[in-house]
This record gives sequence, C-alpha cells and structure tokens, in this order.
Amino acid sequence: MKLPLTSIAFNFRARIFVAAGVLTIFLVVAVWGIAAAQVESTPQPAPTDSLRTSVRELIAQGDIFASKYFDNRAALELYNRALTIEAGNADLLWHISQAYVDIGEHLPTASDEEKDLQLATYEKALDFAGRSVIADPRNSMALTRRAIAVGHISLFKGLWETVGLLKDMRSDLDRAVAIDSTNHLGIFWLGRTHMRVTDRPWIFRWPLGLGWGSRTEALRLFERAIGLRGDIIEYRIEYAKGLVDEGEYEKARVQLLLIPNLPTQDEDDERYRREAHELYALIKDED
Repeated sequence: MKLPLTSIAFNFRARIFVAAGVLTIFLVVAVWGIAAAQVESTPQPAPTDSLRTSVRELIAQGDIFASKYFDNRAALELYNRALTIEAGNADLLWHISQAYVDIGEHLPTASDEEKDLQLATYEKALDFAGRSVIADPRNSMALTRRAIAVGHISLFKGLWETVGLLKDMRSDLDRAVAIDSTNHLGIFWLGRTHMRVTDRPWIFRWPLGLGWGSRTEALRLFERAIGLRGDIIEYRIEYAKGLVDEGEYEKARVQLLLIPNLPTQDEDDERYRREAHELYALIKDED
C-alpha cells in the first residue's frame, strides 16, 4: 500500500530532526571532553606570594599551638589547611611529620590495636618527612624529621629490620648536621642513635655493620647540642644518663641540678624533671 505524499514528507522531516538532535548532542559532548582534557593537562599555577605568606602564617599559628599549648592536633589542622595551598612546601611537610610524631608519642598503648594505631601514626610521620626530603633534599630539618620518624618506627621492628633503619637514621642525621651545623635537634638525635647502637656489645653489632656506634661520640654530640640550646631539658637528662653509664657522676649531677630551673618547652618536660630528680637521688652519693 502506498503512503500519501504528505505522510512521506512528514517522516522524512522527522528523521532529519532526530539526526540533527543526535549530532548536536555529539558535538556538545565532544566539546566538553576537549575542554575537560585541556583543564586536566594545564599545569596548575604556582602559589602567589600572598598564598605563600598565608602558608607561612598557618605554619606559625600551628607552631604556637604545638609549642605553647602542646595541642598537636590543632596544629595539624592548621598545617593541613596550608597543605591545600602549597602541597610541595618542604618546611610545611616536615612540620606535619613533627605533629604526627608528637601525637603518636602520647597515644595509649595498652592493647595491640592501640599499638597498631601508634605505628600507623609514625608511618604517616615518615611519609610526610619523606615527601619533605623529596621537595628539598638539602633541607636539614626534613632529613632530621625523617630520621626521627624512622627511629620511632624501628621500636616496632625485629633485629634485622632495625639494623637497616639505624643505618638510615645515621645517614640522614649525618647529612642534616653537615648541611646545618647549628641544627641542635639533628645533633642530639645523632647522639641518641649512637647511644642506642651501643646498647649491644661491639662484638655482636660489628658483624651487622653497626661498629660505628660510640658512647664517647654520643656524649660529645649531647654536649654539642646543649651548647646550642642549653634550655632544652631532654638534652640534659639524656646527657646525664649517658654520663652515669660512664661513671661520670659529678658531671651528671651538674646537669641534673640545672634541670629544675629550666623553662617548660615540651609537654614531656614534667616527666623529664621527675626522672632527673629520681636519678639525682640515686647517684648523689656516688664518687
């Protein structure tokens, strides 16, 4: 049966309309895809001077919460805000690492789950410190912070893993101090690394490549750190403990008697003062 000419014309126009609609949709999708690809491939602009100023201000505000109020979580919130502005800022990244270490040090550890959370917190600290070193390989504090994070993680590891981690710590700290001879924290932690290595007799650690550990060097480094920042209680209590181990009781007493009058600068300072008081009572009559 033949269709009327009017019906044929109508169907023809309808098909043209549908085809035009499909073509329009295709063109819109194609243009949108090209635009999106251009946006994704366009390098993001570097932070302006005003944004960098904002990052520095947020770091400074975070430092106040961390050092004055010992509120490391509040500090971390500010650092994370700065991270959304400049994710590759080396100083910001090691500050975040520091915050995670300080938070981790004060987490409860009564259960395995709590210990796992503490380890995960230290691993976050290591991640951010590592990113800081990548951002600026010659940043002395970035290297120091990576070593400190590794030091905390090593406490969860077995002997063979710990050997490698101690070597990594020494490597980072040697570099950090070589870059900045006034980096008292790096100097102090290098001393702690030497002291920890010497917990095992030389005859056992030498085959493991840890023969470099030296108590004499550790004490020298502690003394050097104190020379740069004699107001930090942790430096003096660790130095005093090392002196006691070497039978240098008079020198240890000098350090311990100074501690009660030093200002509180760390949330653990009260604990250090108690340790100093107990250690002094233990050695006060030793020759």
